[in-house]
Amino acid sequence: MKIIFLEWNSFGNADILEAFSDLGHEVIRYPFSNKIDRTDAAFENALESRIRQCQPDYIFSFNYFPAVALVCKKTDIPYISWVYDSPYVQIFSYTIIFPCNHIFVFDKELCMEFWKAGVTTIHYLPMAANPKRLDTLTDFSVLAQAGLMPETDVAFIGSMYTESHQFYDRLTGISPYTRGYLEGIMAAQKHVYGYNFIEEVLPHKIIEDMKRSLPMEPNADGVETIQYLFAQYVINRRITGTERQELLTAVGQKHSLDIYTPDSRLKLPGAVNHGTADYYRMAPLIFKKAKINLNISLRSIKSGIPLRAFDIMGAGGFLLSNFQADFLDDFIPGEDFEYFESQQDLLDKIDYYLSHKEERTAIAKNGHDKVASAHTYIHRIKEMESVL
Repeated sequence: MKIIFLEWNSFGNADILEAFSDLGHEVIRYPFSNKIDRTDAAFENALESRIRQCQPDYIFSFNYFPAVALVCKKTDIPYISWVYDSPYVQIFSYTIIFPCNHIFVFDKELCMEFWKAGVTTIHYLPMAANPKRLDTLTDFSVLAQAGLMPETDVAFIGSMYTESHQFYDRLTGISPYTRGYLEGIMAAQKHVYGYNFIEEVLPHKIIEDMKRSLPMEPNADGVETIQYLFAQYVINRRITGTERQELLTAVGQKHSLDIYTPDSRLKLPGAVNHGTADYYRMAPLIFKKAKINLNISLRSIKSGIPLRAFDIMGAGGFLLSNFQADFLDDFIPGEDFEYFESQQDLLDKIDYYLSHKEERTAIAKNGHDKVASAHTYIHRIKEMESVL
């Protein structure tokens, strides 16, 4: 097949390009900005010209872009997009119903919400890993050269959402009642894994008070609600940040903990913050050498398995994740990975698996082998192309 690959600085680019090549596809790499507006005449004209010039079988992008869909509708070319960000408001654009679209999301519950609304262009597809590449990364001297320990008990790679531009911090003018209400629902949500209720419990008067400090409106071409925007981009992100800090602080008080996060100034009791870890070169080595790798999902992810979990298992690392329902479709807890349902459960399972090396090692191997046998980028490309 001939594919136009819309190339922006996305996770997974190198791995999916390798998979396209392994499948014998011809790939035309088209430089692209993921900051593009929902309509952009210059971009649309240029892409249309390229499509008519090379006549691809389909267009592919990580994440969905309405401007691309407009061009594909006009040229009658299939548009396959694989959305890995959450939240991702652009999938609420009215353009998603165009027949040219084949939009894949990694969150089954989100997918089912679209199905219930009669949208047939959305499909469920978990993320993937590239064990073939990850298995070749065995030069652990790279860690020592970077000043990192060759082995650690517990590791976490991810954002702590402490950056100054977080939306919640801009809610400076809300009433004491609104602040108390928000703090209450956030505290309650942190005790619940497997179901997110924030969007359902934002009444009109709370929304209106937040809008006075943080003006926010649905897009003119979208069907997202104002409750969705505040729940997913403001409140759930805040919950994720505080939850990660609380959980990692609790872990660091009991065990050796190494964190890798963009905010290199962040200090947590008992933890060593190493700053950002390079996704392709360093992170897989860290996953391999940590006895336990933590995944603490964004609260905006309803049921899906985050890409980070596939990264860990694909590299052969032991994964301990918060509960996400989609895991149970493809992986067995206690055999391929492990999950926790509360802070105490997290601490208890860290204690257990640090003292049970053989069991931990077997689980890590099973997770790796299952990803290698059924969850690679080659598997996913075949699944996406099956809908054409």
